Amino acid sequence: MIQAIRALLSRHREILSYVFWGVMTTAVNYVSYLLLTEGLRIHYLAGTVIAWVLSVLFAYFVNKLFVFQSRDWAWRVALRELWQMVASRLFSLGLELAIMWLFVDTLRCPHTLVKLCANVLVVVVNYVLSKFIIFKKTVE
Repeated sequence: MIQAIRALLSRHREILSYVFWGVMTTAVNYVSYLLLTEGLRIHYLAGTVIAWVLSVLFAYFVNKLFVFQSRDWAWRVALRELWQMVASRLFSLGLELAIMWLFVDTLRCPHTLVKLCANVLVVVVNYVLSKFIIFKKTVE
């Protein structure tokens, strides 16, 4: 039984790791957002952008090291991965900002709830972009 569980966890290590670190990245994003908007009273869109920057930096390192296990730290490789991470996250930031604007300004939903829901969609989009574009395995 234990062997079967280990085999199952091993077979799905990447997705389980991504979910774990995705939750941690979302926590960094959401806690930063709350501190900025509720604590410092920064406008929710500005808070979204600042929280995004912090969470992208966090996500880059944990995805590189723990999820996709990209161990190549040659400056060209790391710079390419970082650039692709930022570019893909800019896409998901645009998606998140559009969702925030639509549901908060237009539909008058609570910004804290919308932020949390938008993050779920963003995590899925970011996984697909990370797996198949940023940290894709190269055949040598």
